[in-house]
Order: sequence, then C-alpha cells, then structure tokens
Amino acid sequence: MLRYVRVKEDRKASNLVGKRKETDHPILHWSSTMSRPGNRRPEYHKIDWHLPAISSSASAHSMNRDLFVLTYGALVAQLCKDYEKDEDVNNYLDKMGYGIGIRLVEDFLARSYVKKCHSYSEIADLIAQVAFKMYLGITPSVTRNESSRNEFSLILDKNPLVEFVEELPAGRSSLCYCNLLCGVIRGALEMIHLTADVKFLQDRLKGDKVTEIRITFLKKLEDKKYRRKK
Repeated sequence: MLRYVRVKEDRKASNLVGKRKETDHPILHWSSTMSRPGNRRPEYHKIDWHLPAISSSASAHSMNRDLFVLTYGALVAQLCKDYEKDEDVNNYLDKMGYGIGIRLVEDFLARSYVKKCHSYSEIADLIAQVAFKMYLGITPSVTRNESSRNEFSLILDKNPLVEFVEELPAGRSSLCYCNLLCGVIRGALEMIHLTADVKFLQDRLKGDKVTEIRITFLKKLEDKKYRRKK
C-alpha cells in the first residue's frame, strides 16, 4: 500500500466527500467490483477521468483538485495490489493518461484561446504556463537541452498529485507514481500531430531534489500542420 499522510488526508476526505462511496466519485468512475478471481488481471470496465480545470470559484477548484488527488491515490494503490510489476502499473497509468490527453485538447483550446505555436520552445512554454496552470494550478519551470532543440524539461516545484503521499511502498522503487501526467502530455500532443516521448527523469518521491518531466519531440515541427484558435 502507498503510505499517505493520514491525518491530513482523513481531514480533507471527511470535509470533501462526506459519506460518498468511492464508486460514486464524480471525477473517476470504475467498476464497483475491484476484486478478481484467481490470477486474472483486473478489469476496469468503464473509466471516465476528467482533470479538474480551474473554475471561477477558487474554493470550488480547490475541492475538485483535492478530490482528484485523493481518487488518483486510491487508484494507484489498487493497481499496486493488482499488478506485481512496477512496469505494468506504469504502463497502465501512461495509457490512462494518453486517453485523457487525446480528449483534453478540445477543452483546452476552447478555454485557453491560444495562438499558433511556431517552435518547440513555444509549445513547451504553453504546456507549462497555460496547461499545467489550468488543470493542476501550478506553473512548472521550463529548461532546455542546449545540445538539442527538441528536448525540454518541466521542473515541478510542487506536484498536487503527491500532496497526500509520504513515500512509495516498500519494494516499489521503480514505480512512477505520476506517470499519468506523461500519458496526458503525450496524448494531447499527438492530437495536434506532434509525436513525443515523455518520461520522468527525476522524482522527489524517489529521493531526487526535484521532479522533472522530460519531453522529447520526435518529428520536425515544420512537417506537421495543426491549428489553434486565434
């Protein structure tokens, strides 16, 4: 099991969800039957996950984000029970994030009204300064690989997804707890015809000083055409 900061989590959960059942959660819906017979892998029949965009009410956004974070932690904990290998959990989270990303683009463009980007640098800045701010309420700093024009890193000083997580479970040193974010970025970029490799290079949950997401664009920007609202 993941180890959470219990006092903080329980206080948040009691204020936010009251007597609501986990399966009735407004942000994440999965099959109410989490157990499985024998050695069969888990079957999550219906998953409908929505990243909570910032609302006009700061308190409402805070509530949505906290619900999202608590539910995400419950999901990762369940996956750690269902899968023995960290790689399987990481792949599951990446695929889930990818599905979110390909559906999130339309909402993002409708809300942000961003203009067309002309370079990878502009796209990286857009992801950090607009997308992360809109959906997670944080603004990562962007660093660039001086030897390559297609590699960028997002440095997260704060990571809402690990707000209630104290440490990774024993024996799960290869677990990439927030791998969902990599899938979201990858899926969203693919919807605007940009192929990218997205992965965590550093993670504070693993003892690193910072949390770093590396984005490597795999195809030339000029070879792809995409439109954004002006």
